[in-house]
Amino acid sequence: MRKSKFSESQIMGILAEGEAGLPVGEVCRKHGISSATYYQWKSKYAGMSVPELKRVKELEAENARLKRLYADLALENAAIKDVLSRKF
Repeated sequence: MRKSKFSESQIMGILAEGEAGLPVGEVCRKHGISSATYYQWKSKYAGMSVPELKRVKELEAENARLKRLYADLALENAAIKDVLSRKF
């Protein structure tokens, strides 16, 4: 997954500007993001504080790491079962 060029505090600041009453188009132009990105951030991070957002990002990274680890182990397990099922 590509790392965002915006930090958690920057994302929260951009969302706060939008909630303060600035038009979404203006906020997006000011920060160089698309309106789709703004609305994705809003649906994902609205109502969170910066520490909560950092914790969510850490959990997402850990979840991705664990999924990769599980996939590797499942593949290794399938290979071992295949080797053991062959008759010598």
